[in-house]
Amino acid sequence: MPRLPVRALPAAFVLAGAAAVIPVGPPSLAAADSIIVGGKPVSVADSPWAVALSSRDRFGGTRGGQFCGGVAVGPTKVLTAAHCLREDVLGTDVSEVRDLRVIAGRDELSGPGGQEIPVRSAWVNPGYDPHTNAADLAVLTLSRALPANSVIPMAGAGSTAYEPGTAATVYGWGDTTGYGAYASGLRATTVRVLPDTECAHAYPGGSQGAYDASSMLCAGDPAGGRDACQGDSGGPLVARGRLVGLVSWGSGCGSPGSPGVYTRVSAAIRWMADRN
Repeated sequence: MPRLPVRALPAAFVLAGAAAVIPVGPPSLAAADSIIVGGKPVSVADSPWAVALSSRDRFGGTRGGQFCGGVAVGPTKVLTAAHCLREDVLGTDVSEVRDLRVIAGRDELSGPGGQEIPVRSAWVNPGYDPHTNAADLAVLTLSRALPANSVIPMAGAGSTAYEPGTAATVYGWGDTTGYGAYASGLRATTVRVLPDTECAHAYPGGSQGAYDASSMLCAGDPAGGRDACQGDSGGPLVARGRLVGLVSWGSGCGSPGSPGVYTRVSAAIRWMADRN
């Protein structure tokens, strides 16, 4: 059975020689019987910019070969997490994955409808640090365009969408329980953007990882129970109708005091501008 990659954690949590990384400790009780964690099924018709990354060659036919999430920000441009494309996750360099695709517009990963679009090229942010997950961004260029209404605007620096307390929604096809029960349909849960001070307190460094406000954003529920989880990596965090984050890392899934950490999209806009 293929190993599915999971939401990445700092290098301290990576098993030597493994193709995936795991959270430390069990999820909270609130997470144990919830979805995405703590969410519900949603229709891709209402969130057409949420796409799944797929490679049946690398991850088998179960769930359409899905292994990470992504988000369309242009008709041929999809953002995802750099750690999704690491060689230890894919088993080879991303350029060698001949069937890398995005699945778009499909409610069930292995069901009918929607489309599967081959990835023409992949750009991994050269500033990405696999030990800290800083600058965790990759850009996929598709071989053909998605419909114009299948993209979401990005929140630039200074947007009110980043204000602490703002309600945000995270989307994905990942683990629904924290124990390896992966979803076949798109799920979402509502969290709140948290202050940088709270994020830095949760992740001060060491075994819990270090929060970097210049490239990261964190969101969750202080009591736990609502979070992204394994397999949601690279998926979108949306606030006020704009993309603010990409699922990146965290400690456990929905654990109290351990919010999810996301790649800050305002920083991603800057990195993408610098590559041109």
